[in-house]
Order: sequence, then structure tokens, then C-alpha cells
Amino acid sequence: MKLLRFGPAGQEKPGLLDSDGQVRDLSGAVPDFAGDAVSFEALDRIRALDIASLPVVAEPGRIGSCLASVPNFYCIGLNYAKHAAETGAEPPKEPIIFNKATSALSGPFDPVVIPRGSEKSDWEVELGVVIGREASYVSQADALSHVAGYCVINDMSERAFQIERGGQWVKGKSAPTFGPTGPWLVTADEVPDPQTLGLSLKLNGETVQDSDTSDMIFGVAEIVSYMSQFMKLVPGDIIATGTPSGVGMGMSPQRFLKPGDVMELTIQGLGEQRQEAIAAS
Repeated sequence: MKLLRFGPAGQEKPGLLDSDGQVRDLSGAVPDFAGDAVSFEALDRIRALDIASLPVVAEPGRIGSCLASVPNFYCIGLNYAKHAAETGAEPPKEPIIFNKATSALSGPFDPVVIPRGSEKSDWEVELGVVIGREASYVSQADALSHVAGYCVINDMSERAFQIERGGQWVKGKSAPTFGPTGPWLVTADEVPDPQTLGLSLKLNGETVQDSDTSDMIFGVAEIVSYMSQFMKLVPGDIIATGTPSGVGMGMSPQRFLKPGDVMELTIQGLGEQRQEAIAAS
């Protein structure tokens, strides 16, 4: 299934993309997509519906984040071998885990706001993993059975805030609109192998990131298993699994976003995003 949310910001309704590419309104059947509403039990209830009987949304308009909110927004750093190399970092021996503020969530086509004082706002196309079942001390072999689905994420980053201002990375990752997510939450049954997905990002029409998830240092199953040794993952948690090479920080000379720049992201089978960067008011 491809699940989505449509409507004005703050008034989104849950929907489903049917086999003909039409949006079906799920608001009469489910409250929204967040927390337990994306658990395996909740997804099975959606599967049991007569999709053909659901109202067709002829003009869905704005597409919001595929998740209304998330209990936790986790990220994995330096998880593509070529990206680690372009930053001059040694490949990590264990997954690097950090947080992104949940308030960074935004729609896949909403503008990205360059925060006040920013000089080094950067882009990162990433595979997002959404948890559908509690995961605590799970094995790598069992890890993917805890994944509800996958989505596209632009893990926006302000590099000066992240690296030059001391402390943890979270403050360089968490500005409002720094978490475009969606357009769809694609359920795991439609993604048999998350390590074979092509992903790319264009900046003003120029391809700057072009790779696939086989370049991950730690695959999705290893990430979920590893994280579950330190914390309990819960339904609705989202994990951004790292970005491939081609970020602005890794270029020579470095290149960062300015108002008017347009980012276009795609991950094989998971849809596309498009954001224009605008200045903070």
C-alpha cells in the first residue's frame, strides 16, 4: 500500500493511493497516520477495507508529510561509504545515532525555510524507515519484521549549526521544515529488499546525489537491530538511514542553499519530492 496525507497544513486527511493512481479518502476509517495508527494491526485493518468503496479525491491538492507526527525522529550519520569519504571521516565502526526534532517534519513539496543566521544549509536524500512493531533486543534476522514501511526523507542540515557551534548534531538538523517526508508511506510488503533502491537528488536541475542503498555501511536490518539494543523502538518512530555522497559540504568548493534553489528528490518505488528554498521571514 501507498499511504499519504492530503490537504492544507494542519488539516490533512489520511488517504491511500489505489492501483489506478487515484487518491482514496481514508478519513472515515482511520484517524490519521501517527504512532499506533501505523502499527501492523492498524495497517491490516486498512488492508481489510473495500478500497473500491472509498471516496475518490479528485483534487487532493497539497500533499503533507506521510506521518502526522512521530514519537521519535532518529537519524544515522555517515552511513554511506562514499559520503564518509567525501567528508574526510573514517567509516564508522558502529552506527552513529542522533536525533532530529520531531517539529522538523514537513510536506514533500512544501518550501524549505533557510533558518535565521544560516550560512551552510545543506541537502541529504535519505531512505526513511517507519517502525510498525515494538522492537527491543531484536536480532538482525528478525529486524525487518518490525518495519511497517519506507519513505523518502530530505534530512536537511545546517552545517555551521551542526559542526561549528559545539554540542550535538541535533541543532543543525532540526529547524522547522528540515524534515520533508513522503509523499507516501510505502508498506514493507512492497519493498522486498531495502538495500537495492536507487536514490538521487537534483539541485536546480543538476544531479548532485546519485547512488543506491547498497552503498550503506550498515543496512536497514542491522540499524534496527543495533538501535534496539539501546532503546525500545515503537510504532510510528522514523529512522533516516543516512545519505550518499554529493552533499554541499562535500563539494570543492563547498556549495550551500540560497533562496530560490530547488531540490528534487527520488527513491525507487517510494516517490518524489520537490522543495524550493526560501529565506526565513
